[in-house]
Amino acid sequence: MKKILLIEDNLEVRENTAEILELANFQVITAENGKIGVDKAMNENPDLIICDIMMPELDGFGVLHILSKNKNTARIPFIFLTAKTEKMDFRKGMNMGADDYLTKPFDDTELLDAIESRLRKREINTTDYAQNYEGINEFITDARAIGKLEDLSNERKKRTYNKKSEIFRKGDLPNYLFYILEGKIKEFKTNEDGKELIIGIYGKGEFFGYEALLENSEYRESSTAIENSELALIPKKDFFTLIYTNRDVANKFIEMLSNKVSEKEERLLNLAYNSVRQRTAEALLTLYEKYGNQPEITISRDDLAHMVGTATESVIRVLSDFKDENVIEIQSGKIRVTSPDKLNQIIRWNFAR
Repeated sequence: MKKILLIEDNLEVRENTAEILELANFQVITAENGKIGVDKAMNENPDLIICDIMMPELDGFGVLHILSKNKNTARIPFIFLTAKTEKMDFRKGMNMGADDYLTKPFDDTELLDAIESRLRKREINTTDYAQNYEGINEFITDARAIGKLEDLSNERKKRTYNKKSEIFRKGDLPNYLFYILEGKIKEFKTNEDGKELIIGIYGKGEFFGYEALLENSEYRESSTAIENSELALIPKKDFFTLIYTNRDVANKFIEMLSNKVSEKEERLLNLAYNSVRQRTAEALLTLYEKYGNQPEITISRDDLAHMVGTATESVIRVLSDFKDENVIEIQSGKIRVTSPDKLNQIIRWNFAR
């Protein structure tokens, strides 16, 4: 049973509203002024707060200000309840972080719809969606319900790509956001001489190709499958509907997309400042993690060199050194990581003990 805190100084409004909420199967806590409301919010940890603006002791703006500064109450959905309809009050409340407004008098349906909408939005922001096709479908289905996003496509295509198959190339216009169901994908840039630099390796449960969508531009890189792969293709229309239609949905979706941005930035810095030995260790450790901490890695020496940003011959020499140092084993061309801890040491200190 969801718990709602109702802060309202008018006794009749407070009792009538509480009765409506209780009939709708909510647990209701009431407070007759802002100071009592703040205390109850901090002690009761409600799922949602409904608060009048004009109150003695402490007005609704003051209540929202105090609760927004407390980490335990800052994310609780907050709905203002007021008889005032001036645009200035609406703007002030929303700028302070209020989630919604109800203007008195309101009917039962309007009240309950606003509450259900805010509770659903809170749920999507706190749900950890499974990193698979079903999880993505669940997220988009929830997003459609929360934001009433009727334009979202009901069908998300699945497409298989054989090893070395092209996903997109530099200069193409993006039509989809890609989600990896199975396999491994690389993104890479090519210079005028045709030399390739891999800027990203993506595995099961990851998105890729979204930078061009966000920028509404052509792809600046190309992408191919490292191994046989299956992708879910989320149409561009769905992507923009999720991002632009609803702030809460956008925040969650961006959170799901952005987990690799800092990693990519750090890797580009390492390409600039780290030695070939360090960069090779980093590439091997990245692949080791992409393969679910399985010791055996399947990647061509050319692709590994493109990740490291050096000649294939240089990578082969470093791999030979790592083998002599018992960091890796090489069997039938496949690399087996025997000591990920030593790879970490190499990245940090450029030597392995």
